[in-house]
Formats: sequence, C-alpha cells, structure tokens
Amino acid sequence: MNLTQRRENFRAVLEGNRCVHSASVFDPISARIAQDLGFEVIFMAGSVASGTVLGAPDLVVLTLSEFAEQIHRICRASTAPLMVDADHGYGNALSVKRTVEELETAGVACLTIEDTILPLPFGSTDEKGLISLEEGVGKMKAALAGRQDSSLVIAARTSALRMGGIAETVRRAKAYQRVGVDALFLSGAQTREEMEAVHDAVKLPIVMAGVGEKINNLEFLASTGVRVVGQGHLPFAASVKAIHDCMKSLRDGKTPASIRATLAPPEMMGQFTRKADYERWSAEFLT
Repeated sequence: MNLTQRRENFRAVLEGNRCVHSASVFDPISARIAQDLGFEVIFMAGSVASGTVLGAPDLVVLTLSEFAEQIHRICRASTAPLMVDADHGYGNALSVKRTVEELETAGVACLTIEDTILPLPFGSTDEKGLISLEEGVGKMKAALAGRQDSSLVIAARTSALRMGGIAETVRRAKAYQRVGVDALFLSGAQTREEMEAVHDAVKLPIVMAGVGEKINNLEFLASTGVRVVGQGHLPFAASVKAIHDCMKSLRDGKTPASIRATLAPPEMMGQFTRKADYERWSAEFLT
C-alpha cells in the first residue's frame, strides 16, 4: 500500500461518524501486531519513541532524525496509517516546516504539532506552559507549508484545557481552524462540558491520545466530534515488563525450557516476522 493510500484511509476515519481506538506502537513488530489485530490507526507518541530509541524519559531529548528513522522502520513494516506526536516541531516555526518535510518522507499519515513550551526552559519547574497564540498560529502555518502530499493530515495539538481552561482552548482551536489544519488534537480532556464546548466551537475532527474515565465512552466521544482516541501506551510498558521478567528468570537460574510457555510461540514469531513471505521470496529468488 502506498503512502498516499494510507493517508486517505486515515482521512476516511476522520470524515466518518465513528470514534475508533488507535493502537500505541513503538517498533516494526508492535506495528505489525496492531495491523494484524485490525486496528484502523496506529500511533507513536514522542514519549514512547524516546523510551524505545534512547531509553530516556519524555523530556524532548530525542532528535528529529532519530524520530524519523524509527517512523521509517515502522512504516516499512506495516501498512496501517501511522499517526505521530511531533511534539513542538523540534524548534521554532522554521523547524516545524522541516519536521513536516522529514516525517512526511518517513511515511506518516498524520502528525501533530503542539502549542506547549518545549523543552522546559532554564529555571522552570516541572509545570509546562503554552506558547503564545501568535506563535502557535505561525507554527501551524509552517506545518501546512511544509506538506507536499495534500493527503497528509496536519493536526494542531493543544493542552490548553489543563493550562488555560475551556475559553482559552476554544480561542486556540478556532485560530488553528482558520489557518486550515485538518484536525484538532485535544489533550487533557476530563469532562463532558469540556468536550461539548470545544465541539460546539469548531468543526474540525478531534483526535485524542487518551481521556478521563468520566468520558471514556466511544459513543459519547463520537457525538462530540472525536474520531480517534488512544488508550495510553500500555503495549510499550507491557513489553518492558515482559523482557524484565524473562531476563530476571534466566539470571535467577531458571532454564530456558522452564519459561518457554510464557514466550511467544514459534508460530506467532513467524507471523509477525512475515516468515512465510521470506520463505516464498527465497524459493523464488535464490533457487
């Protein structure tokens, strides 16, 4: 499946009337698992990319090139439309334009640019703030200017609900809509009042990484314009726990045979490494 087709598939989800769960992925195998399980959208967050590539926390120390390389690996292994969290675009508006160029080339179907002050400036606490609306608008304009495939989805991400309240969120959402972004990525929503206020104010489809328990209902979210919602990044955490437990068992003296029942069986490994395809290609090209 070519990249434009993946992006059109993502747009079809945004243009529909359902809300679907995205699968949090972090590497080629996790993306293939999500694809084979039938997820319509896969998502890689900046935090998960930092953990996977660097083994580092979510402090925006991952570089654009490192991020793009991991995206390229995922898009080469899976045909599911990939949405990514491009954080603040790795700098100012000019950096945002470059980010869009690089990530489009890497294969994403949708990318988000947020209006949070990142990375944390000198002297700041752990509390994040928002860039000015004017700078946010400039970044969204630059993102759209960097796009070459018109089917690529540019989503404006804002954390204003938790940092400025509903009124500030609506003000920013309306401004980003006027610029021409394709979707709004809403972060930190907790209540029905918040969702309904934003939905009433803008006509953009809404994407979310996760929601508060009080509104975690696909039917309600769909009624407020949400088309894609995540469920956190449990797969990455699960993989870390599984690797830890396997290694600890071996370190503590257990034999490989004694823990084999807890591992992926050969049939599963073959499925997700596409062993049958490689066997067919080997027979066709090497004999």
